[in-house]
Amino acid sequence: MTDLSAFPITKKWPARNPDIIQLYSLPTPNGVKVSIALEELGLPYEPHRIEFGTNDQKTPEFVSLNPNGRIPAIIDPHGPDGKPIGLFESGAILWYLAEKTGKLVPADPAKKYETLCWVMFQMGGIGPMLGQFGHFYKFAAEKVANNSYPMERYRDEAKRLLGVMEAQLKDREWIVGDTYTVADIALFPWVRGADVFYGGREVIGYADFPAVMAWLERCMARPASKKGIDIPARAPEA
Repeated sequence: MTDLSAFPITKKWPARNPDIIQLYSLPTPNGVKVSIALEELGLPYEPHRIEFGTNDQKTPEFVSLNPNGRIPAIIDPHGPDGKPIGLFESGAILWYLAEKTGKLVPADPAKKYETLCWVMFQMGGIGPMLGQFGHFYKFAAEKVANNSYPMERYRDEAKRLLGVMEAQLKDREWIVGDTYTVADIALFPWVRGADVFYGGREVIGYADFPAVMAWLERCMARPASKKGIDIPARAPEA
């Protein structure tokens, strides 16, 4: 049995099975990237729900694993050289899991680094811009009721970035050609989330990006996506 006592987070969220990957997350666009990848890879893991409502992500135990206080984070009891390793930042976790298994990333070196480019595109563009759009469109609408600039700025940047994806997907099944990779897993939860979570489909104009919409349907049709999109389990509605 692997000893994870060196990780303070396990005091607050004890591992029932310390020999499998421990996932600390919530079903947000960033969080489900990792659960979907774990499902695709068939890696055993144990999810722990991190509650935003009680600021679990700001507790000393969580910050001991991710100093930035954001989900998701993982502990892999069988990391490099067989030793436990803690990781944070969803893009880094995706890349780690891909390299650990040799899956969800092309074997060809050029395609591999093309995949990494698109993961970074999500981390630096799609995620932050759609997230800021959602903040001003849904959560801070009253605060900016007399100033449409913030929402319009991020809406327009979201459209531009979706246009980049539209051009990439016009003649491709997946982001990097005919192979489903961590680039697709990084991107699609955010495209989906801007619609189902933020309600931005009409405002952003999703109908203007048919290749992206067809790709999103293909991503969501995968069994691992259908399962991972709700892990950790969502809290019951009051």
